[in-house]
Amino acid sequence: MRHVLAVATALAVSATACAGTAKPDTDPKGAVAPIAWGPCTDIKRPGGQTPAQQDPSVRCAKLAVPLDYNNPGGDTIQLALIKIAATGQKRRLGSLVFNFGGPGGSGVDTLDQAAKQFESLRTRYDLVSFDPRGVERSAGVRCGSDADMDRWVSLNTLPLNEQTRAAGQAANKEFARLCQRDAGRVLPYVGTVNAARDMDRLRVALKEPKLNYFGMSYGTQLGAVYATLFPKNVGRTVLDAPLDPSITFSERTIAQTRGFQREYETFLKSCVKEGCDFGKTVKAANANVDRLMNRLVTRPLTVDGRKLTQGLAATGVAAALYSELSWPFLEQAIAAAIKGRGEALMFLADSYTGRDQRGHYSTQMSSFPAITCVDSAERPDENQLRRTWERSTRISPLFGGEGSGGLCRFWPVPGGDQARHVNAAGSGPIVVVGGKGDPATPYQWAPRLTEELGTARLLTYEGEGHGAYTSGNRCIQRRIDAYLLNGKLPARGAVCEAT
Repeated sequence: MRHVLAVATALAVSATACAGTAKPDTDPKGAVAPIAWGPCTDIKRPGGQTPAQQDPSVRCAKLAVPLDYNNPGGDTIQLALIKIAATGQKRRLGSLVFNFGGPGGSGVDTLDQAAKQFESLRTRYDLVSFDPRGVERSAGVRCGSDADMDRWVSLNTLPLNEQTRAAGQAANKEFARLCQRDAGRVLPYVGTVNAARDMDRLRVALKEPKLNYFGMSYGTQLGAVYATLFPKNVGRTVLDAPLDPSITFSERTIAQTRGFQREYETFLKSCVKEGCDFGKTVKAANANVDRLMNRLVTRPLTVDGRKLTQGLAATGVAAALYSELSWPFLEQAIAAAIKGRGEALMFLADSYTGRDQRGHYSTQMSSFPAITCVDSAERPDENQLRRTWERSTRISPLFGGEGSGGLCRFWPVPGGDQARHVNAAGSGPIVVVGGKGDPATPYQWAPRLTEELGTARLLTYEGEGHGAYTSGNRCIQRRIDAYLLNGKLPARGAVCEAT
């Protein structure tokens, strides 16, 4: 799940669904056509080459699903799929479906770019992913133009005063209006319950008796909702960097603000220990970052004709805190910005917001609130948002804000709470993996989700960063591989130390 800053803006259900725990649903809602795999022609990849030119085992396809599952014979949308064939076909276990998070991340692009991190799993599985409904090629939600998005993501979050808050609220209101104008047809139907139903149609189309699934970040909620709706269809399932879908917008904002501030302080300590380029002590380094952010409010840096605002710089810092591997680059980026060069922080911000070198945005920043807001019946009022803003900015002036509630307050379609209540009774065993140093999905959410599911087992990672399996920790990878490849569950209370 992406951390949502105050101006940019997590969890999921169709607006037509009723409140309460999702009920098991064994009906795939109509016939499911077989998948016609073919070359991939529109994957976003550096250099312009398609996967088919580099690796013929990478294939793409479309899968038709109902727009509205209450009217399965009505309009359909096309889900974009990708498959990377197993290298060991003689020992093939079937398909392993991935969701890498967001909500709003493209599974097609991410699997293509990240497949090497799952080579051990590919020895026995076809690796499969998709753009969920409302994302990129799957009826992707777009709100306004690229210029509109440039203005939205550039808004400052400092200084902490009423003028800044008012500007953010006005931008959120206008953004919601643009979403209704440009994507109103699909907005009521992009929630996680419908996405889980789509996954069961994908399972049928793949000819799999059960869904083997690897969900990361928001993908853990999608997997939890799937297990609640289709417990008998759950195969080997891993939920890494889990969120707790039951919490409120305010609780999520406070927890994430605390998580990012803790990770930022850990980064500063590590930076100083190694000889930090922008401060010899933690106090000095932090003061230099504060001065940079305050200066950018009135004097943004020019980068290729654009302005690196304080809001974009804060987004760049947050983006690098997702992975400890990014910390050396973040150190260089901050040091360069202090000296007047903002290219590296702008690069980090663009990587987070989905802006490419041509100035074109992915649907990430539009899909995220579209799914988030329809996934909750919450519509916080001004007093609730002010309390959240005050509490979170006391924790961290840099990372605090109103959170998702600030945009969902103005959202043009209602939401529901069905996907906030999960219970996988009757499913096979599920492995939940929580990281002690995860800023975006704080560790306390892992035991909470494990308990809510009722059929899960918790594996704890003592290291830093968002997501344990892709951290490179061998202990985590061995235990997850043992489960997905051989069905061996981690021992109860299993812990993997950082390396």
